[in-house]
Amino acid sequence: MFNTALSWSDLAFLAHGAGMTLAVTAVSVAAGTVLGILFGVIRFQFPSYWTLPLTFVLDVFRSVPLLIQLVLGNALQSILKLGWAPFTTSCVVLSLYTAAYCTEIVRGGISSVPPTTRRAARSLGMTWWQDMRYIVAPLATRVSLPTWIGLTLGVMKDSALVLWLGLIELLRASQILVTRLQEPLFILLICGTVYFLISFPVARLGGYLEKRWSPND
Repeated sequence: MFNTALSWSDLAFLAHGAGMTLAVTAVSVAAGTVLGILFGVIRFQFPSYWTLPLTFVLDVFRSVPLLIQLVLGNALQSILKLGWAPFTTSCVVLSLYTAAYCTEIVRGGISSVPPTTRRAARSLGMTWWQDMRYIVAPLATRVSLPTWIGLTLGVMKDSALVLWLGLIELLRASQILVTRLQEPLFILLICGTVYFLISFPVARLGGYLEKRWSPND
């Protein structure tokens, strides 16, 4: 018969870690998406030589491993004496990391809208803002959504790296329990199951919206 030393308080500890993972992911994806939309529109709208500094910074965030970004971000805030908590530092770094990828997703989505469609909208008297809001945004969202869902799921898994800043999220909580209880397979199985349970609804929502917005429907 299977026996385990895992108690209800240990499960509550894992649940707290899962809540921290969700909180870091939600804040980072929300802030990163807002920044990504802003930067994506800027990169699409203005000539490349005007946006060269922005492009360089975003390339840095896409090229440097996230763990290095977290360590350097934590060191920088310490040097500047900002006094940020590990949660704040994690969210700031992950938000910029998300924004770097979301920018290209948004730019690609806008670029997928046929120029003739935009010219037709402007010929009907629409302003630039009306064109972006009523024509470009709906069409670009359909194209960008699957990639954005993939980015969200990736950020959720990458958030496990914030344990290096001392933040007790789901993976760190499971590591603490493994060290104390010496039941690695069982605890990591629970950890993996929790990751699946919090990721699956996001993936299914993306599939539902993609099917609902399919032009063949």
